[in-house]
Amino acid sequence: MRVDRFLWWARLAKTRSAAQAMAETGRMRIDGRTIDRAHCPVRPGNILTFAAYGQVRVVRIEALPGRRGPPAEARESYTELTPGGSPGPREAANVSQQDELD
Repeated sequence: MRVDRFLWWARLAKTRSAAQAMAETGRMRIDGRTIDRAHCPVRPGNILTFAAYGQVRVVRIEALPGRRGPPAEARESYTELTPGGSPGPREAANVSQQDELD
């Protein structure tokens, strides 16, 4: 499966064009190898390292999704390896709002 399609189907990118842009900037790695093309193949067991929403994320591909389904189904296709986990944009906004309230 193409890396841009995986990012989109696994809901790691909001749109396929955003996933293509992430792959083509040269700031994404597959198993430590820098890639600069959206059509690089990925397989279960690959480690993806990329920047998203101002954070560096590291994920291991567990399975290739069969469709772009709901978020819970998408999370089953990868394991987050980033230390402490990586909050998504909504969780990050909630944390900052709670900090302001405290």
